[in-house]
Amino acid sequence: MKNQGYFRSGLPYTRIGNGDKPLVVFDGLTFEHKPQSPAIVKMYSFLDKEYTIYSVLRKPNLPQQYSLDDMADDYAVMIREEFGKPVDIIGISTGGSVALHFALLHPDLVRRLVLHSSAHTLNDKAKQLQLDIAQLAQAGQWRKAWSVLISTGFPQSGIASHLCKPLIGIIAVLLSMHHPKDANDLLVTVQAEDKHAFQSQLHEISCPTLVAGGEDDYFYSPELFKQTAAGIPNARLCLYANMGHPAGGKQFREDVLRFLQGT
Repeated sequence: MKNQGYFRSGLPYTRIGNGDKPLVVFDGLTFEHKPQSPAIVKMYSFLDKEYTIYSVLRKPNLPQQYSLDDMADDYAVMIREEFGKPVDIIGISTGGSVALHFALLHPDLVRRLVLHSSAHTLNDKAKQLQLDIAQLAQAGQWRKAWSVLISTGFPQSGIASHLCKPLIGIIAVLLSMHHPKDANDLLVTVQAEDKHAFQSQLHEISCPTLVAGGEDDYFYSPELFKQTAAGIPNARLCLYANMGHPAGGKQFREDVLRFLQGT
């Protein structure tokens, strides 16, 4: 199998590692559904001795009104075709939203689930921000769309927020130079996640689950992470102080590895 490409079911993937066990990452929100840069998947390289890691996005050219349930079903088709058994899953951000629906609809395909900087819903400001980004992209304002998204990873107030603006602008220009032909995949995904309200169904998740997130996450909040872990039977919660979106660092890596190893 190539390190990048499309599965038979049409889902784009990027692969790293040579471990004996497969691990599927349900990737976060992107402007286009295509194989991602290996540099993005490298955040999970601490697992590549035990796992072969497949970072997988949703199908390209999604039809209108496609739901998170529909996306979860697509992942199920792919996992059955490619692996034929339950796999460990990491759902990051928007991928975590899809992963919750997947774990509910297809419990036979999940061994262990990590919700990486993801929860049972987005906070209100994040929902509006994603809708704004999708509208900007739909209008062809790709640089501004990138700028709005990138800014969430920088200080939101004080002198630091002003000092970061030139850097944000440069990054946005570089990223927008290779924009998609249209905003369809982004728009459909954002609209689907805008309806993501999963708290009342959390108790139906049956697989071992780890919820890991930063206390300063722009898209969620400590309370949303806590609610998600509390609602899933026997879920484990790891919150990291002074950390944004997505969570990372040595402690995060150790917590994920221990959880996947069942310790």
